[in-house]
Amino acid sequence: MIEIGQPEHSVVTTCAYCGVGCNFKVEMRGEEIVRLVPYKEGKANHGHSCVKGRFAWGYATHRERILKPMIREKITDPWREVSWEEAIARVASEFKRIQAQYGRGAIGGITSSRCTNEETYLVQKLVRAVFGNNNTDTCARVCHSPTGYGLKATFGTSAGTQDFDSIDHTDVILVIGANPTDAHPVFASHMKRRLREGAKLIVIDPRRIDLVRSPHIEAAYHLQLRPGTNVAVLNALAHVIVSENLIDEDFVRERCDLEAFQAWAAFVLREENSPEAVEKVSGVPADLLRAAARLYATGGNAAIYYGLGVTEHSQGTTAVMAIANLAMATGNIGRPGVGVNPLRGQNNVQGSCDMGSFPHELPDYRHVSDPAVRRLYEEIWGVTLDPEPGLRIPNMIDAALEGSFKGIYIQGEDIVQSDPNSKHIIAGLQAMECVVVQDLFLNETANYAHIFLPGSTFLEKDGTFTNAERRINRVRKVMRPRNGYQDWEITQMIARAMGYPMNYTHPSEIMEEIARTTPSFAGVSYELLDRVGSVQWPCNEERPLGTPIMHEEAFVRGKGNFLITEYVPTEEKVGPRYPLLLTTGRILSQYNVGAQTRRTDNVVWHQEDVLEIHPFDAEERGIRDGDFVKLQSRSGETTLRARITERVAPGVVYTTFHHPEVMTNVVTTEYSDWATNCPEYKVTAVQVSPSNGPTEFQESYREWSQKSRRILHVAAE
Repeated sequence: MIEIGQPEHSVVTTCAYCGVGCNFKVEMRGEEIVRLVPYKEGKANHGHSCVKGRFAWGYATHRERILKPMIREKITDPWREVSWEEAIARVASEFKRIQAQYGRGAIGGITSSRCTNEETYLVQKLVRAVFGNNNTDTCARVCHSPTGYGLKATFGTSAGTQDFDSIDHTDVILVIGANPTDAHPVFASHMKRRLREGAKLIVIDPRRIDLVRSPHIEAAYHLQLRPGTNVAVLNALAHVIVSENLIDEDFVRERCDLEAFQAWAAFVLREENSPEAVEKVSGVPADLLRAAARLYATGGNAAIYYGLGVTEHSQGTTAVMAIANLAMATGNIGRPGVGVNPLRGQNNVQGSCDMGSFPHELPDYRHVSDPAVRRLYEEIWGVTLDPEPGLRIPNMIDAALEGSFKGIYIQGEDIVQSDPNSKHIIAGLQAMECVVVQDLFLNETANYAHIFLPGSTFLEKDGTFTNAERRINRVRKVMRPRNGYQDWEITQMIARAMGYPMNYTHPSEIMEEIARTTPSFAGVSYELLDRVGSVQWPCNEERPLGTPIMHEEAFVRGKGNFLITEYVPTEEKVGPRYPLLLTTGRILSQYNVGAQTRRTDNVVWHQEDVLEIHPFDAEERGIRDGDFVKLQSRSGETTLRARITERVAPGVVYTTFHHPEVMTNVVTTEYSDWATNCPEYKVTAVQVSPSNGPTEFQESYREWSQKSRRILHVAAE
């Protein structure tokens, strides 16, 4: 404010970082931002904010931001700046050429969970109506796709059950596989306030996260399980609840499928699911398992909050189902203070799923094989839709290496840095003939692109985001797009260049189409959102102001569905060569792959990714705090500094993935969830040893990255 002066006007918009969906008042002086102030009327944040939302918006004007379209013939060539007309024409001609040569299914697209609902909707529409296939996927593939599958199978809908304010009525909070103080700090503050008021806390996590013990709060129980044993631990909790008759019999009888419940109860009572048996597998003492189960079942209103530590496993979907089973068995569904609540990692990952980004589902999670649903879109879009599911992101990469997938349009996603086994991803991109990246910066994926389309920030666009509680919030443009166009306009230009008429003039028109075709969004409009602030879907004729609590009278699917959740150990095993287990996560000051936050002053709090290692494991290897170490797995190796700490248990190491210099995912494997292909980031067998410097991969990648980012600054015609 001292440098710029007093603001002249302000605009209320929604943060573009995590899935909490905080509202901010952006105070402006002309086209220049003076500051962002948390909005007191925001229904997700109530005037609170974290260090990312409040301060880390400077990337919008960072010197490294790309503002002009660029093309190149080969990925070894320098970039050449061109006009928008030339860039869009090149995208269209290349995609048409590839389809003519290799077939309709040879191209696809990846939607962005950082972009708006309207922009995501248009990308999947581009793929289905213009490309003529269902080869569309999104970053939820690598984070919360098991949530969608597991909750739909048990409850009938692919989202969390509560609003954030529900926690004010919670007596027992169970946090599993989530680190809210780092990944969802505003909601974590809300949670800690409830804990200070007397609610009890159970934490299930391999690390001693801050919630286990910090000023004024302490978990009643910390079940510090071995990575990869979530399902076993959840089954043990269920075993205690069933064997000690702690079930809410009235709820089960009235609201659930009794036959399914009886089969599930018989399953969890088996000896391999007893706390004593599970202790041998998970490392969690049987008495702690029993005590935690009793507290969850008898402590009053109990709510489960979970994150990627549940979903990013080979049994991610199974664990989500096991969580749903626990909630149903104890009657902790359908009222304030209870529920099953996935903490979504990105600002619009819920929305990207809602909008039909998955290759097997149209918007509102309706399968592409359903003739009635296809007919609805065919009439509006004027095309015939493919009834067969398309390729997931891992399938696209595999098909590229096999020679059948040749082109991809990636909007706001950095799969080289964020997806597992980076070398495999790189090889797949190198095998393609046309990689189109639409983003703010030349990210790691852009190193292998042929066309770069500069994207717009959340400050430069209109639209909506949907947060982790299903809340649809308005995003409002506070400045003109520095690149010239909002992201939805760029997608529309590609469609037109390929011969398909898209003629929207404002994102509100896209939302009108979404509301017309999507039952859960039937009552949503910009007029409603501007009038009431925000709503939670389903928002329709029955619920004109939205639905804060799901499944109040009945489950969306009718009767709650208990499912058998047998524990199957991961195929990723420790052994003499790789005796430690690596798990990964985030840190408070940084976001996802760091492309935005690393270009703000927040980088002073986390200048590099480090490896947390227990003192016992460090001493055994001659490692001191701050030493460079080599982290090696069956997939690859990297180097980074060690941080010796007792936050991790012996035998477990932990790191983040915010910095491309480390490229953490060169180490992670291609093992994935059995139902959704969500990668098993949380369990990688590794060895850690002292190191003198970067690995061969790090050095060669750094050299390639520098070469790939050369730009010939030629004035666009």
